[in-house]
Amino acid sequence: MEISAETQKDYQGKKVDKSARLFYGLSMLGLSTLSGVFASLLIMFYQDYFGLPTKWITIAFIVYAVWNAINDPIFGQLTDSTRSKHGRRIPFMRYTAPFFALTFILVWFVPEKSSETVKFIWMLVSMFLYDSCFTIIGLVHSALMPEMSESLEERSKLQVSSGLFGLLGTLLGFVIPDLVRPKAGSVDTSLWPLRLAMIGLGLVCGLLIWIATYKIKERPEFSQVDKPIPLKEALKATLTNKKFIIFDIANFMAVFMFSICMGAIFYVSDYVTQSNSLFLLAALFIPLAISVPLTKYPLKRFDAIVTFQIYMAITSLGLLLTAFLPANWMYLGMAIVGFGYAGILVGLNLALGLIIDDDEVRTGVRREGSYFGANALITKPAESIAAPLTAAILSATGFVTRESMGGQIFLNQPASAIWGIRMIVGLIPGIALLVGAGVLFFFPLKGKKLKKMKAQLLAMHAEKEAQLAELQAQDSELSEAKVDEKES
Repeated sequence: MEISAETQKDYQGKKVDKSARLFYGLSMLGLSTLSGVFASLLIMFYQDYFGLPTKWITIAFIVYAVWNAINDPIFGQLTDSTRSKHGRRIPFMRYTAPFFALTFILVWFVPEKSSETVKFIWMLVSMFLYDSCFTIIGLVHSALMPEMSESLEERSKLQVSSGLFGLLGTLLGFVIPDLVRPKAGSVDTSLWPLRLAMIGLGLVCGLLIWIATYKIKERPEFSQVDKPIPLKEALKATLTNKKFIIFDIANFMAVFMFSICMGAIFYVSDYVTQSNSLFLLAALFIPLAISVPLTKYPLKRFDAIVTFQIYMAITSLGLLLTAFLPANWMYLGMAIVGFGYAGILVGLNLALGLIIDDDEVRTGVRREGSYFGANALITKPAESIAAPLTAAILSATGFVTRESMGGQIFLNQPASAIWGIRMIVGLIPGIALLVGAGVLFFFPLKGKKLKKMKAQLLAMHAEKEAQLAELQAQDSELSEAKVDEKES
């Protein structure tokens, strides 16, 4: 399908208004705040505060990983195939939001003084329910971005909005529980301040997501013109896409890096730097927040995938420095990580959006749900691996838990445990990102091939808009005919 230069000039992609960008970001604020708390506090809550042994945590995450692996492609295909007057994605996001808040709150209310078996079952079931809701909302939110506009500039604006609000949410996800969790030297070891904060966070964040669904609009041509592809055929087309496979290897490393690194922040502040975690978070998030809007400059010079690759290498450097620098200099490594992760945060979904564009050119159908679902099928295990790996490394290196000390923090950890924490926060994720950046050298959708695909995509979307207008005209004529028939 070819497109004339005149048509291409007039049709460069949909514009997204400021209101939609704002509420797209606010919905990410709600999503990332709860996921930030979950990522930063879950292992410490169950292992350090409740003394749940590593074997139970590992079993819980193995079972959790299986469900995590299959639910995303199922939900993704379901949203791609849904047809309703409110769209094919927004209803899922809207009606899941209250349950997202409720299941998040449930995670933190494991009965105190309960047996190991009860703690294990509570952790597993609450994680299972929470992640199902998180999957639906997160998948829909991600899928909406490339669908709302074909323009890299408009997508970048959406990603910057999502990224900045997401950073704020992730920061709040660390800061708020840190303000209310039991600390070293604290006389009061009650968990109720923490639990009450979790109730408030769950309700506020669920409400933000619910409100945003009334402000973000889907494009009707993809739900009314496109014909859904059956699940088996859709999965085959997605999972055999070489571009997608290469991208997802790199993405797996990025997700693993973030999960294992962020899950160790409180361990670093409590036991390595032995300082307020806010200093460490500031070193990470201030450069990160400043750098997110600046990603537009390399995106103007390089393809999205190349930009993604460059920022992965920078982040890896920061992580490796964090692993080996003296405690007081770890803030420098975190600052470099923050600068680099800004490009990963913005570039990840932009790169996947290009793969989805290319797939639409080949199949004729817009399938964000299938791709983001399949993407999670491969990358979600990275989150599942990070948590039990953290627990296993700490256990193997002789880490002394609070539970074993009667609820009091043990600051004089053995040198082996301190090195274990450094491995978790820096060495292991740093190596993983280097591997991911190297794999992207084999990604083929760059330069002239990318420009040709984009021209074909614009022509296809212009044609779909024309078909939608024709369908709407036919519906209007049919409605008028029924009115005339009734009047006669």
